[in-house]
Amino acid sequence: MTDPWYLVSAVAISAAITWTLRAAPFLVVGQLRRAALVRELSEQLPLGIMIILVMYSVGGLGISSLSEGAVTAASLCVTVALQLWRRNAALSILAGTAVQVTLLSSLG
Repeated sequence: MTDPWYLVSAVAISAAITWTLRAAPFLVVGQLRRAALVRELSEQLPLGIMIILVMYSVGGLGISSLSEGAVTAASLCVTVALQLWRRNAALSILAGTAVQVTLLSSLG
């Protein structure tokens, strides 16, 4: 049978490592907010994420699925139009997703 002190020390070490790893981001957040790289990423990432989502959505289309392509094109147009109009990425993505899901479910 395993020694109880061994088990207690293993749990204590695991808890200390877990606590340290969870606390570490809060200890360095002030330094990260002042970093030029983080500011640059915060400006560039939303556009990059939108490009990745578009490529993922359009990349899976086949030539034979013309109706699905039309649905994707319509939802993409809604997403782009809302983004240009309201400048709200969450609204654009949610509305485009809702249009695509609604139209795809009507195709059956």
